[in-house]
Amino acid sequence: MPGTACVCFSRSNFYPDCLNLAMEKPIERSPDRDDKELDSAIVGQAPPMAQIKRHILRLGKCDLTVLITGESGTGKELVARAIHKYSPRAQKPLIKVNSAALPTDLFESELFGFEKGAFTGAFKKKPGKFELAHSGTILLDEIGEIHFPMQAKLLQVLEDNEFSPLGSTTNTRIDARVLATTNANLGKMLSQGRFRLDLYYRLSVVSIHIPPLRERRDDIDLLCHHFLRKYAARYGREYKPLSDQVRKQFYEYWWPGNVRELENVIQTITALGNEEIFYEKTRNHAPSGVPRNGRGPMMTTGAVTEIAAKLLTKYSLKDLRKKAARKAERDAIADVLYYTDWNRKKAAALLKISYRTLLYKIKECAIEESKHNYPERVVEPGSPGCLLPSR
Repeated sequence: MPGTACVCFSRSNFYPDCLNLAMEKPIERSPDRDDKELDSAIVGQAPPMAQIKRHILRLGKCDLTVLITGESGTGKELVARAIHKYSPRAQKPLIKVNSAALPTDLFESELFGFEKGAFTGAFKKKPGKFELAHSGTILLDEIGEIHFPMQAKLLQVLEDNEFSPLGSTTNTRIDARVLATTNANLGKMLSQGRFRLDLYYRLSVVSIHIPPLRERRDDIDLLCHHFLRKYAARYGREYKPLSDQVRKQFYEYWWPGNVRELENVIQTITALGNEEIFYEKTRNHAPSGVPRNGRGPMMTTGAVTEIAAKLLTKYSLKDLRKKAARKAERDAIADVLYYTDWNRKKAAALLKISYRTLLYKIKECAIEESKHNYPERVVEPGSPGCLLPSR
């Protein structure tokens, strides 16, 4: 739902005692101090951001693994650092792993470290990121960028809480909380076989989704005020509010780069003392080549009517219903086949159709048996919208 924050709890790797502590136990803190510090670190009063701040304070009290999702520039790392700050591990290190900049050949040495002589050029022992994060928190930034072959090795460490540095014959035990962020569509990556389902469930014990700036436009004025004061102090300039015209354009702009883009714009305006240069930029709404996917500036009723008219000239309402029904049918069959490991007899029984009908539907819908043929949606058995019973 646009403009809302999503906080989900996975049914796998579930720790009821810790969850009760996080969600029900009264938070022993100084409300004024913590709230002010959090408001300064994560600026925003829109309902989704207020909800995220509440969960930051609660999740800080236990060691649940948290997956933070959202587009680039929404502030995923800020949320992760805030969770660490309000945790019992706050005085211990938070070690960030930039997954996007981690080549496959350096994956093990960077994360797990190596012993002296482990390979050519290993002149002395080097601790890995996990060892450095011992007793603290490890932040796996942009987890979706980790290459598929390396995901199994990461999963092993997360499950066993131990690893073996390169060149070592002994395992090293670790005690580190795991936080992960991603701007990728992990559901799509699962369906394409580019991300492990077991690793997904291991990371998403709790999932927090940060909405894009265009879905919380009421925070734009507050963010502008915050950044204007920040950069006025940095550059030794007098604080000057934005003109009404620029504020209006900021509100209508699409902000594909989200809060990070807004901060960069305010920084440049403050440094140059000229807001005129952004008039043309904010009129364009999106940079060239960036797909809008219908999520740009709010459309007028006339624009929606025009799109609907064009759609209906291509398809009748009857055709649209048929297409939607075919897609829903294909999705349901694919889900059941996946969760039954392509046992067609079990799948037919669950779908309440004959075995022969199922074979016909598989052929008609062009569903291929493949290890990469995950369903488009990550659906937990027993949940709404899934045909399968609870495990």
